[in-house]
Amino acid sequence: MQGTVFKRVAWFTVGVLACVLAHASELSEKLQSPDHVLLMRHTLAPGIGDPDNYKLSDCQSQRNLSAEGRQQAAYTGQWLKQQGVSQAEVYSSPWCRCFDTASLLHKGSVKKEVALGSFFDDMSQTKKQTEDLAKLIQTERNKYPKSPIIMVTHHVNIESFTGKILNSGDMILVKVNSSGQAVSHKLYPSPTNP
Repeated sequence: MQGTVFKRVAWFTVGVLACVLAHASELSEKLQSPDHVLLMRHTLAPGIGDPDNYKLSDCQSQRNLSAEGRQQAAYTGQWLKQQGVSQAEVYSSPWCRCFDTASLLHKGSVKKEVALGSFFDDMSQTKKQTEDLAKLIQTERNKYPKSPIIMVTHHVNIESFTGKILNSGDMILVKVNSSGQAVSHKLYPSPTNP
């Protein structure tokens, strides 16, 4: 009887691990194909927008990550590693809260890209900024067809590109066409969110 229970528990454990590994490999496998990119909203930075007269060259003048946001970013980096994403081409908006999030993932050096910058203060830039993002994705996917690409940006950018509103630290795996435009997507809530 005891041996039967042990065997059932062992098979159940093997089954759960197989499901976890299958799920874990889906993200990493798709990120190693030339038609997927992972967009991430920066982690927790309390408030909305930025203070008046902020400067991109001065982090102290901007809205920044809280201690919880920094922990959230580091935990997300660990979670990505568990999914099989240990290294990536990492890009960030020039805003400090995005750059800090991207750096704390520990997936490689972080490149700042204007195309990932917020247009929250000037929504008339939506169309141009979204087109610039598609061009950036197209260029970098062509340059790195088999490397995972992670881009850390803002909610307005992600919503305009995918039609989805993400919470702080959420990620969205986007399938793109040859022009870098979004075709479909899969949401990955922040692993620290309930």
